[in-house]
Amino acid sequence: MAVEARIIRDVFGSLPDGREVERVTLLGAGGFEARIITYGAALQALMVPDAQGGVDDVVLGHDDLLSYLKFRNYFGATVGRYANRIAKARFVLDGQDVRLEANDGAHALHGGPDGFDRKLWQIVASEGGAQPSVTMLYVSPDGEANYPGRLDVRVTYQVTGPTELSVTFSARTTRATIVNLTNHSFFNLDGLSAGTGILDHQLTLAADSYLAIDETAIPLQGSPHAVAGTPFDFCEAHAVGARIRADDPQIKCGRGYDHNFCLRAGAGVRLAARLESPRSGRVMELLTDQPGLQVYTGNYLDATISGKGRTYRQSDAICLEPQVWPDAPNRPDFPTARLLPDEVYRHETVYRFSTAGGAA
Repeated sequence: MAVEARIIRDVFGSLPDGREVERVTLLGAGGFEARIITYGAALQALMVPDAQGGVDDVVLGHDDLLSYLKFRNYFGATVGRYANRIAKARFVLDGQDVRLEANDGAHALHGGPDGFDRKLWQIVASEGGAQPSVTMLYVSPDGEANYPGRLDVRVTYQVTGPTELSVTFSARTTRATIVNLTNHSFFNLDGLSAGTGILDHQLTLAADSYLAIDETAIPLQGSPHAVAGTPFDFCEAHAVGARIRADDPQIKCGRGYDHNFCLRAGAGVRLAARLESPRSGRVMELLTDQPGLQVYTGNYLDATISGKGRTYRQSDAICLEPQVWPDAPNRPDFPTARLLPDEVYRHETVYRFSTAGGAA
């Protein structure tokens, strides 16, 4: 019998200054659970049934707050104010030279050294019932990390189906600024207890082109590159690891896949990716309204971090991060990340789970 959907709140831990970090568990059907913590508004665990009905966690992370504080790996985090990279940690907005804090060599990555993933968010709404949800708020002051404008950011996690999780972001600013938010979950559809990686996962992407990068992961000048005839062609399903060691200069630059795929144009929320585990039978469809999808195959997981009873190694998980294209503030030829005071930033992503051959 399906479990009636509901919501549970508890304390996940306390910050060094004594502020409590809460955890909210949203319950779907058949053991489906999404656990979100207020530190970084992060998806701390995602319990999903497999083809045999067994339930396991499918996202990397930690079981304790101290590990989140000690290690910054963006596990499940809400990333901002600008997800991905901004070249040389600077951009020009309305004639103003904005200089950010570099934290990835010369570049700014995921909001800089103290981004939204390291902030304590406030729960401003939660609802139980058939589609339980939680909404969290963070107010980024004008000038924080040198970004212009106070930014009021909300993220809502909601169980929108028996085994479906929707994540919706919105933001308002007091001055012209740039915004690019995403969820940075690391997925392994085998389930973490299996102890396996994701190289055999079958991946399909709704993208005919991608952004080639330099050795520092900044997009090269010029138009997006066609995926046809390259290791980046996932228009039809391919194993993630089938070409990840190919003698290709772009694979070498990323040490695997760490590239933005340019999603096919379309209105509203649409299918962007399909990921399937042959081992467990779990299938995840990712739908989004964003123009890009950063695909990252855990290339820099190096066995120095452990969590949830296992050591995290290269290709133990894959990130599928819907967002505006990287370095867009410096690239007028890219989709814009600009936000004005009379506008509302919106971003919706849906993670829809099933099993091969039918619904979970």
